[in-house]
Amino acid sequence: MALVGRYFIFLGKMLFLRERPRIYLQAILDECIYIGISSVFIVVIVSSFIGAVTAIQTAYNLVSPLVPKYVIGLLVRDTTLLELAPTIISIILAGKVGSNIAGNLGTMRITEQIDALEVMGINSVSYLVFPKVIAALLTFPLLVIMAGFLSILGGYLAGVLTGVITEYEYVKGLREKFVPYNITFALVKTVVFSFLITTISSFKGYYTRGGALEVGLSSTQAVTSSCIAILVADYALAELLL
Repeated sequence: MALVGRYFIFLGKMLFLRERPRIYLQAILDECIYIGISSVFIVVIVSSFIGAVTAIQTAYNLVSPLVPKYVIGLLVRDTTLLELAPTIISIILAGKVGSNIAGNLGTMRITEQIDALEVMGINSVSYLVFPKVIAALLTFPLLVIMAGFLSILGGYLAGVLTGVITEYEYVKGLREKFVPYNITFALVKTVVFSFLITTISSFKGYYTRGGALEVGLSSTQAVTSSCIAILVADYALAELLL
């Protein structure tokens, strides 16, 4: 409970004791590049193969001749929008982005750079963490939208090129009983996950104590805690919004 309370105090310092808005503009743009654009490659690779594997494995399990093949496209679409794109990509980003954030802030802490900011009268929590949170809130949904598109495209290419489904059947499955709310749900989950990843990772890195060994430990704890928070939030949002 003490750790949870410390985390919420940390959030309070970040949200309610901010510096002047113009100070954050360049920092937010830099963080968008660092958090978002640098993650495009891994998102492209992972999402494309997730869609391809989902299509092939779904086709493998369709053993009944009574089940139409367009179900492959339907399942790829729904699993991608509801779970694979927002949740799996967020967990991958927790490993990449979260560990980097915790490591950077941990290094700043043990080299006394954060203490120097405090001495100058700057709210170090807001100055260092707030741009990361805003950048994640801006870029993570864009990455998930791209991941959803590439996952469905990967399923299409894998299914058509291997001959397990025709182009017409796959597209019919994508259109069958489509629920537009699923896209909204996926984006809401992504926004929540991005906030959890950046704040938890920043919290772990900011309160690092010791030396280089503790920085590595903080990075590991940041990834582990972020993944657990994502899974818990995923279940809670499913109960609340579906």
